[in-house]
Amino acid sequence: MPRKIRELLHELERAGFVNRGGKGSHRNFKHPMGVRITLSGQLSEDAKPYQERAVKKALEEVKHETE
Repeated sequence: MPRKIRELLHELERAGFVNRGGKGSHRNFKHPMGVRITLSGQLSEDAKPYQERAVKKALEEVKHETE
């Protein structure tokens, strides 16, 4: 069962990403280390597989830079 967009957003915020705004349903997040990611969709929608992969990759990049 896919996760919801809101779950991905909470995961990014817990990792230190800041919502920089966006147009429409798009949200642009930036981490202080320079990693950027854009997510689209309403909070209650199911996340698409590519969105889950993108969030996982962004979180791994931040994790590797802090180690």
